[in-house]
Amino acid sequence: MNNKTIQASIIIIGNEILSGRTQDTNTGTLAVWLNSLGVKVSEVRVVPDIEEMIVTTVNTLRKKYDYVFTSGGIGPTHDDITASSISKAFGKKYQIHKEAFKILENYYKPGEFNEGRQKMVWMPEDASLILNPTSGAPGFYIENVFCLPGVPSILKSMLGSLKDKIIGGEPILSHTISLRTVESEIASSLTKIQMSNRDVEIGSYPFFQAGKLGVSIVLRSEKQSKIDECNSKILKFVKEKKIEIVDR
Repeated sequence: MNNKTIQASIIIIGNEILSGRTQDTNTGTLAVWLNSLGVKVSEVRVVPDIEEMIVTTVNTLRKKYDYVFTSGGIGPTHDDITASSISKAFGKKYQIHKEAFKILENYYKPGEFNEGRQKMVWMPEDASLILNPTSGAPGFYIENVFCLPGVPSILKSMLGSLKDKIIGGEPILSHTISLRTVESEIASSLTKIQMSNRDVEIGSYPFFQAGKLGVSIVLRSEKQSKIDECNSKILKFVKEKKIEIVDR
């Protein structure tokens, strides 16, 4: 059994995310998937389509974490510069990937594999492909950096082929308790429980439902027994304080 916490970071690349034109859902998709493999997402960064920033961010995070996942910037348009930036980050030649070229040549009808689409087969030398069952154009990975497209449905469809490439620890489990209360009412009780249960991550998140405030307490750990233990302690003070438990 692997006792080391395996950690990942996510880099969301694209001006459209920073401008607010596009909502980022890929962070959630990747985090849930990685948690199921026993990989904890420890950091997420959003960077614009600027080579220097992509290179610096990738080089910082790939040394800090076991895995780095990038989303966005590997399409056919002029501002898709992730692949060339990753090449620069690793000091690799940016070139046509022969296998990717064959895949897309077969995917498109004769005459459709134009110059713009051919941009999608330019990658760092020695990159390995991440197959794309939805739209043909593969992603790629090099060492511990995995580059995926920005379109959420396509990204999600490509994760299946990566499962055997990721070595995780124990899957990270979670349990949620939703209460009709405010954070200030439960803060000190939660702090005491957290202090004596360091191997469970306890988060509290306010919500607004049916015109009333509430707080969801989320318990996360690799061990169900630890979650159960914390859950019992929380339910005990909830009962003592006569706080209502709600269904969400």
